[in-house]
Amino acid sequence: MDRRSLLRATVAGAGGLALPFTAWSAAYAAPAQNAAGPYGALQAADANGIALPAGFTSRVVARSRQAVPGTSYVWHDAPDGGAVIPNGSGWIYASNSEVSSSAGGGASRIVFGASGNVTGASRILSGTNMNCAGGKTPWNTWLSCEEVSLGRVWETYPLGGSAVVRPAMGRFKHEAAAADPDRRVVYLTEDETDGRFYRFVPSVWGDLSAGTLQVFVAGSGTSGTFGWQTVPDPDGSPTLTRYQVSGAKSFNGGEGCHYANGTVWFTTKGDNRVWQVNLAAGTFELAYDDNLVSPGSAPLTGVDNVTGSASGDLYVAEDGGNMEICLITPDDKISVFLRVSGQGSSELTGPAFTPAGDRLYFSSQRGTSGSSSGGITYCVTGPFRR
Repeated sequence: MDRRSLLRATVAGAGGLALPFTAWSAAYAAPAQNAAGPYGALQAADANGIALPAGFTSRVVARSRQAVPGTSYVWHDAPDGGAVIPNGSGWIYASNSEVSSSAGGGASRIVFGASGNVTGASRILSGTNMNCAGGKTPWNTWLSCEEVSLGRVWETYPLGGSAVVRPAMGRFKHEAAAADPDRRVVYLTEDETDGRFYRFVPSVWGDLSAGTLQVFVAGSGTSGTFGWQTVPDPDGSPTLTRYQVSGAKSFNGGEGCHYANGTVWFTTKGDNRVWQVNLAAGTFELAYDDNLVSPGSAPLTGVDNVTGSASGDLYVAEDGGNMEICLITPDDKISVFLRVSGQGSSELTGPAFTPAGDRLYFSSQRGTSGSSSGGITYCVTGPFRR
């Protein structure tokens, strides 16, 4: 029995009767299903090779190993996770570089004026390894995470200031971070086939220099209740953090992470899933699983970075698949928002909205060349739902 059939059979058995698959959503508040997107069908690819819904346009903001237009700063290789930071008059797009320290590594920023024009660009982190994803904090710093064994979290200061390492947030193969200002914690994903889901509880909110690292504890299923237990030794030596707490739930390749309104979502690339954690209720479930999509084929594969819009829509970028950013609505409908053509050896990374919600930044990590030196960072403008 393949995984799709097994999952469907498991759900039917749990209910004590053979429910038709179309009843899954109503009976089990289950994963997102195919539907027409809120913006309509994709139009033909534009001059940048990006297919978008009517009313949306794209432009190239920066290219790896080329000066950011309007500046003398050379954009980094392999742009990955990113976030938008407001700066009063405009905003800043912070972006990681997923290459080794010898090849550059770290993170950079592009500064934009109120009209979206580039006013500057510069380095905000140097000398670090494989900075993959990360997360923005409520105090407008960018957490840049190293995706290597015993990797670290670096707090960078796009508005000005020197980057600082935050060892209390644990040493493991970090991927993404999502700050929760309501519970005053930061959630963290781990990119291992048996990775864990963590939260960091700072001793003082707004100061990540000290605090407690905890791990998500739950059963082996795809839904249920959960708890948190403290990781005894956050530095991961001699025992790796994911093996220190009995009962810590394993996730297959943790990737993107996003928090909003009492819920945290995170993605796992090994099984093409989006997980949804209801923090008030203390429960978790699947928001998306490519093997549980009906009717038709799954639009989203190779799940990776994720962000959200003011309307509550989730935007999930693909590493693999067919170079799409897909959209999951609050009523559990999934559709394709954009598709990049001619870049099959790349991946889409770093989706992030401006404060006004009318611009979406993202990157193609390796562009048309398939090499880390070929990265391209884009901006899409249009009538996004607010």
